[in-house]
Amino acid sequence: MDFKDYFDIPNGITYLNTPGNGLLPITSHVWRSGWENDFFDPEGDLRDQQSTFIKAVKEDFASLFHCATDRLYLVPSFSFGYNTLLEGLDKRCKFLLLADEYPSLNYPVISRGFAHHILAISPQIEDDIYLHILSHKPDVLALSIVNYINGLQINLDFIKRLKSEFPNLLIIGDATQYLGSEPFYFDNSGFDALGGSGYKWLMSGFGNGYMMISEKMSELLYKDAKGKDRPPEAMWSHKTILDIYFEPGHQDTLSHGTLQQAVLFLQKIGLNNVKSYLDDLVNYAYRIFGDRNWLLPLIADRKERSALINLQIDPAWYPYLLANGIKCFPRGTGIRIGIHLYNTIEDINRLVEVIERKENEYKNR
Repeated sequence: MDFKDYFDIPNGITYLNTPGNGLLPITSHVWRSGWENDFFDPEGDLRDQQSTFIKAVKEDFASLFHCATDRLYLVPSFSFGYNTLLEGLDKRCKFLLLADEYPSLNYPVISRGFAHHILAISPQIEDDIYLHILSHKPDVLALSIVNYINGLQINLDFIKRLKSEFPNLLIIGDATQYLGSEPFYFDNSGFDALGGSGYKWLMSGFGNGYMMISEKMSELLYKDAKGKDRPPEAMWSHKTILDIYFEPGHQDTLSHGTLQQAVLFLQKIGLNNVKSYLDDLVNYAYRIFGDRNWLLPLIADRKERSALINLQIDPAWYPYLLANGIKCFPRGTGIRIGIHLYNTIEDINRLVEVIERKENEYKNR
């Protein structure tokens, strides 16, 4: 099955930059155009439907990723949701972080003065995390499910085992480079909080994100505020303290509506089908890239294979790739690509062809 027809990709473009910015389906484009027209109509009542609309977005998102709607918050970005989460935690918490994470994950912990340890990334990262927790007993583990530079994907069964063996450990995840690539069940995932921005693998553009939290996390956040007087205004009478912090003020219906359209799109296709399609394509890519020694040694032999791959070719070749219609981005020691629904085996072969042509030009200088 080929999903490329669901997207408007010009001939001559091989779009492999999902880790930077995912493409929106055509259905989302159509919906946004209609929504904008209705919103600008002075005779319409769309402006008065914000609360009801946001509630519907939450219900669809929670249904797809299996989280209770009263523990799901719609936020403008991962950074907003994560910083709000950290502000509500006990300041005495000790954090375990991983090296080479996206700055929005580690810096907010460090800058707030939380005690922390940063663990180096390795091919056996799960073993390293386990041994550190066993020895040093941190209160919080915060990590990306998929690293934004090297594509290392954490074993999600390992997260469940951690939670089972260390039930008091709070586990926070950034799913920006993951959610939308396969089925995910938050309420039995082992995570106490999982957030992300929607503009990458969820294919929902800028200005929308999510934060799902466990019952345990819900009880621990903003304890002091929960004991103080609430705003008396009737319009806030239905809001919990966490609603007030995570969803203050108005919310952008166009942005969150685009997230809803992406969720409906993935529901229609089925996340099991998404996973099956990507597994085949990613395994093909790993085989082709591995044969050419383009894979990072860090991830080459790991069982977990994410759809984000850092090709070990010269980052200085980036302009050449762009000039040949390859949408990608230089990161770390190579060129980062991402494989999503709008990609095909032909895209992988086209990428290989362009790189090998550049390699031959380089050798024959």
